[in-house]
Amino acid sequence: MKLDMHCHTKEGSPDSSVPIEDYIKKLKSLGFGGMLVTDHDSYYGYRKYKYELRGRKYQDFVVLKGVEYDTLDAGHILVIMPETLKLRILELRGLPVSLLIDIVHRYGGVLGPAHPCGAKYMSYANTRRVHRASTMKRFDFVEVFNACENEDSNEEAQCIAEIYHKPGTAGSDAHKLDCVGLAWTEVPDDVRTESDLIRYIKAGTDFEYGGSRYGKTTKDKIGPFNQILVQLFFFYNRLGGLVKRRKRKKELKKPQMDIPADSN
Repeated sequence: MKLDMHCHTKEGSPDSSVPIEDYIKKLKSLGFGGMLVTDHDSYYGYRKYKYELRGRKYQDFVVLKGVEYDTLDAGHILVIMPETLKLRILELRGLPVSLLIDIVHRYGGVLGPAHPCGAKYMSYANTRRVHRASTMKRFDFVEVFNACENEDSNEEAQCIAEIYHKPGTAGSDAHKLDCVGLAWTEVPDDVRTESDLIRYIKAGTDFEYGGSRYGKTTKDKIGPFNQILVQLFFFYNRLGGLVKRRKRKKELKKPQMDIPADSN
């Protein structure tokens, strides 16, 4: 079964123009069996599906809940948690990556760097802070093909996955309808829930994947001016983290969050 494992919806990501129902229709028409919703620090796209579409439509299409989390110091990280779990902290951007890994693993989830060799500040290998190999070893998978990244970026991501013996995944990173489904990850047909997918990832499954590059991203259109946006993202991410700091601290003090919050 083919999944698009990196999808941004209009309902959950402010920079996406694609309603989740349009995703489902498009992916079904392309022969996909499902998708992983990975909105920016948000589950709103998935909630739209859960409360308005699931059970009434598209019962033969699997929609899984994920998030693309904006860390303080390691760019964008894809997170998948068990379907029975709800952690508000994962919608509050700005955790350092070490603490994010602790939380996700404490509650039975998996995580891996999105487009790890992509744009500065947004991608694990190109953040200001140099991370030790021990941090990379703690990830559960690596996004090795992203339809919005160039060939060099994806090849470097594949090398990272091979060096650290991590399963590789692929996703379109779609924010526009013509990008949807340009990348795919082949998963077993019995993957019907987040826990099913987590189980295969933890087992180190060697997923097949593939796709083609999307050449109409914003960075393709504006060329060298994209560096300005990249620099602005650094300040945007830091400001967003500061704005959410009080709420993060409040969440981390809840009884169920028995994880030290000294780095937050």
